[in-house]
Amino acid sequence: MKAAIFFSALLFAAGLSLSGSASAQQSRPELVSGCAPCHGADGVSRSGAVPNLAGQNEPYLLNQLRAFHTGKRAHKEMRYMSRNMTEQEMEAIAAYFSSLPPR
Repeated sequence: MKAAIFFSALLFAAGLSLSGSASAQQSRPELVSGCAPCHGADGVSRSGAVPNLAGQNEPYLLNQLRAFHTGKRAHKEMRYMSRNMTEQEMEAIAAYFSSLPPR
């Protein structure tokens, strides 16, 4: 499990090398690749312990990412995943998952 989280983090970090919202917009699949191991490639979790992101309210997702990013909301894995995100990347991730059909 730790290896999977580490690998996911590496994929995610690679996606975070993007800068600016235009780049993030064009490369959303790469940007959200780190989310897939837990939240599913389509934003639908395969585990009842992990929330679905597909179709979720965009402002809610953005606020949660900000809270993980700042440490206001405690969750070890999400804090690790979000700690180096820019505001534009958090906005792009929230927009992407909110645009997917809910299931």
